[in-house]
Amino acid sequence: MCGLQRYFISSSNFSDNEVIITGDDVHHITRVMRNHIGDKIICNNDEGKAALCRISLIADNTVTAEIEAWLVESVEQPVNITIAQGIPKGDKFELILQKGTELGATCFIPYQAARSVSLWDDKKQAKKMKRFEKIVKEASEQSHRNKVPTIKKAMNLNALLNESKNYDVAIFAYEEQAKVAHYQSFGRIINELLPNQNLLVCIGPEGGFSENEADLLKESGFHPVRLGPRILRTETAALYVLASISYHFEELRCDECQQ
Repeated sequence: MCGLQRYFISSSNFSDNEVIITGDDVHHITRVMRNHIGDKIICNNDEGKAALCRISLIADNTVTAEIEAWLVESVEQPVNITIAQGIPKGDKFELILQKGTELGATCFIPYQAARSVSLWDDKKQAKKMKRFEKIVKEASEQSHRNKVPTIKKAMNLNALLNESKNYDVAIFAYEEQAKVAHYQSFGRIINELLPNQNLLVCIGPEGGFSENEADLLKESGFHPVRLGPRILRTETAALYVLASISYHFEELRCDECQQ
């Protein structure tokens, strides 16, 4: 199954025994993968369910695949992790989306931080969003995710603080915590997380958080944490968080269960 290409198809394109594939996925199936009638693929619906399918018809603008079996699988993180990323320079946010998706993020929120050099107006954001959605979809297919992460509209600090009320736990990576002897333990917070809880992780841009931002985040219930003793780049911090949580829940605890 691992060698089969995966596609995320709208649930409305599923019937009892077949899937109708349209759009860019048709080009990928016919031109990139060069599939033929009889070849097998995996199709995921909007609910995260995956089906083993066999291509039965190839037309100019559609591919029809018969559903052979529904798969019992789940490769999603046990914790729902949202990355609120201070908008970085250049194309760093695209890297965070791609690698963050591979590592199991549930949602991404671009955050217009006080020290963000890049400023996204509505017009620029609308143009970027289509590419962002393509990146997370392709990364989800490549990493055999069951669901494609969502990307929310860019928020300012006030909106982010209000959004945080929807989460069980909220943390922010504060570089000042890496410089002191007594610091908030990221490891302790991970250890106290429970499966299916919603975690909001706020990462600052290249210049980090302003003192005012840090104070407001703390007042709103965010826990300041250090991500190891070294100062990480903004595009590294979110990946450190996701990889650490993945190891803790999916590898370390699995090893403990087998002992």
